[in-house]
Amino acid sequence: MANSTSKTVYDIFQSMEYGAYSPSTAATARAWLERHSYSLGFFMDGKFVCPVDRQTHTVTDSTGGTVCSVICAKDEDISSCGSSASAGFKTWSELSGHRRAKVLLRLASTLQRYTQCVSELCDLCQSPCSLPALIRLTQYYAGWAQLQDTLMPEWIPRGVVAVVVSDDCSFHSIWLKVLPALAMGNAVIMVPGVKLAPPTLLLAQLFMETALPAGVLSVVTGDTSVGARVAKNNQISYLTYSGSQQDGEVLAKQTAGWGLTISLCLSVSAECPFIIFESADIDSAVDGVIEAAFKKKKDWQWVLCVQESVLDSVVSRLKLRITGLKCVPLGSESDRTLVDVAVQDALQQGATLIQSCSPPASGALYPPTVLCGLAPPSSAAVSPPPGPLLPLLSFRSAAEGVALGNRTPHGQAASIWTEDLNLALETAKSLCVGSVWVNSHSVMDPSLPQCGRRDSGNCTDGGKEGLYQFLRPSPSPALPRSTPTSLDYAAFGTTASGFMVPEGFDPSSVTCSCSQYVGGKLCKADSGCSRTVQAPGGAVLAHCPDGGRKDVRNAVEAALKVQPGWLRKSPAARALSLYSLSDHLEKRRREMAASIQAQTGLSMEEADKEVELSISRLSDWAARCDKQSGGMPPLPQTGSALSAPEALGVVGVVLPDAKPLLSLVSLLGAAVSMGNAVILVPSEKYPLPAIDFIQVLQASDIPAGVVSVITGRRNQLTQALANHSEIQAIWYWGSLEGCQFLQHTCSSPLKRLWLHCEEVEGNDGGKYWSHSSPSLQEEMWREAVVWKSVWIPTA
Repeated sequence: MANSTSKTVYDIFQSMEYGAYSPSTAATARAWLERHSYSLGFFMDGKFVCPVDRQTHTVTDSTGGTVCSVICAKDEDISSCGSSASAGFKTWSELSGHRRAKVLLRLASTLQRYTQCVSELCDLCQSPCSLPALIRLTQYYAGWAQLQDTLMPEWIPRGVVAVVVSDDCSFHSIWLKVLPALAMGNAVIMVPGVKLAPPTLLLAQLFMETALPAGVLSVVTGDTSVGARVAKNNQISYLTYSGSQQDGEVLAKQTAGWGLTISLCLSVSAECPFIIFESADIDSAVDGVIEAAFKKKKDWQWVLCVQESVLDSVVSRLKLRITGLKCVPLGSESDRTLVDVAVQDALQQGATLIQSCSPPASGALYPPTVLCGLAPPSSAAVSPPPGPLLPLLSFRSAAEGVALGNRTPHGQAASIWTEDLNLALETAKSLCVGSVWVNSHSVMDPSLPQCGRRDSGNCTDGGKEGLYQFLRPSPSPALPRSTPTSLDYAAFGTTASGFMVPEGFDPSSVTCSCSQYVGGKLCKADSGCSRTVQAPGGAVLAHCPDGGRKDVRNAVEAALKVQPGWLRKSPAARALSLYSLSDHLEKRRREMAASIQAQTGLSMEEADKEVELSISRLSDWAARCDKQSGGMPPLPQTGSALSAPEALGVVGVVLPDAKPLLSLVSLLGAAVSMGNAVILVPSEKYPLPAIDFIQVLQASDIPAGVVSVITGRRNQLTQALANHSEIQAIWYWGSLEGCQFLQHTCSSPLKRLWLHCEEVEGNDGGKYWSHSSPSLQEEMWREAVVWKSVWIPTA
């Protein structure tokens, strides 16, 4: 029985204090570490490897005590790991989906038996993880492994996948990448941060109890340079990184030119809005923000946005709820310095503080703190430091609240609090984020896609949508591995044209002077310069504008004005516009075939066939406009969830030389069918079919500005597209140097890249474009969308 000093249930509910906490002894985890002499090596070829004479890093617990040491990989270790993974991939990828599913299901059972050891080791290494969530993740992707052969028959695994995760990420985030990669038949090399290394190595060991073939799963550890060194191994086919924005940008630049496809999930320290409308249940909303913002280890930096009509009510409840909360441990002493600086700057700008207690004089601890009265441009609101700081901003109308939520460059997630379902759904649709929670926060399930927007990343995890990053269509060639060239990124695309006018050229013999198409108008290049268009035999066919940076800027300005309206059109209305474009192309069939024949030298029969395929392809995209949609996945928790594809925004497309008309309409249809605006850069070698297609665009009812066509030098226009901050994605067919430039330049600001080396793909005679495989159109469509998930609890 409780003694006379014990608190009653009423007292506990009044104060909302947490109960007494009894720290775990972590005996099971320490026993596992003891078996490895508290020194952990690598995991490769199905066993632990601990080479001698390697630099070590110490893993510490929350008190600063030593947990164990991990070693740092050398280049020979990475090479051995790559060879082992390549051999493992051959065995693993040949297994049926059913056999791979059985392995993953055995892992789920093994995790249930070793729950205590895994949990204790995660806690020791300050990387807590929900084991039920990890088991659910394993079972979910076991199901997709089982269904792969039936539902995704034309997609093949990429090969050896490198998963690089920094210490800032959660342990769950590693397996959100690893498990779908394994389920789809890839081999995986994991490169965890130092704190994440021990539990990662433990789980790799547990995998071997499931009869996973040796080499399929490997773990190499070390400092921050290991990820880039792993990426340079020619056995790697794909790399995915999770961590901070700064480290992700560095990794992208380090690996540019290696011919490696890279995706970045830069959610660490992403700024996410927590929006409370006047129609919200204020008590529940305040409890939610306290739980989200002042956790010991949180995934994002929350910014509280409150409607002015309930601001005083929210502030008073925050003061009541925050009283008595204990100080939250920071990551390091340097984080404490950042927090102190942010608080002082906020105070100088007129902010007021709500704190649970006075901050300690020193040390890596800080009390939960709300910064009230901040202006949106305040540094504490724009980039909150790591720690228990919660900036509070106010807004008047719902539209202003959406604008406040969209002001951040990070588009990771948002939490909306309102009892008005219409307002919730409209706000969720308007926010430029990947995940939205209504009257809740941080709710995850593997069936829901998690998609980065803006600076928070360019990859999609979770759900069926997250599988495609680890697959490619079987007819589609992979980006070839290569060695970076010594490229002057500042000078790329700025050199003068090397084109020479043919000897003996008679200007009067050219009857056609072409224009480019910007904002719905025919115009010359801003530079006033033109280029000659030649037939295969050298005869001059026409003059076309030599576009540049100013032309791209004009096209983007026109696209930004019209794209929101084009997106708001119903899918059925967009389908009618594309059908109209197809009809007008059919009316000009003879002229387009003649243009292709004159430009490329093909026979009239082959040129006519390309036009026929182009008409059919446009009709395909028109038909898909209102057929592709998201869904409502079944969830194990109470509530409903929606997942839906959304438009990227403005897309730059650098077109290939192969099939100049068919490739143009294939990519244009993919982009505009989903509500994007597109800026097309025609083939530098064969621009005439694209120029003649402008007349088809003019005759159609696609709004002016949705499609622009800018002719000129490929490198110059690629450079202009890459350096425009409002372009969200670039699809590129060109040289290895162009691919290297884009990978290096488009890491900041971050853009979605779809890169193809035409030096390799151009040898297929254009079969890629004329191939009837459904997976190729599926790939184009998926490159044209981002995913949004909305969670709506019902209890």
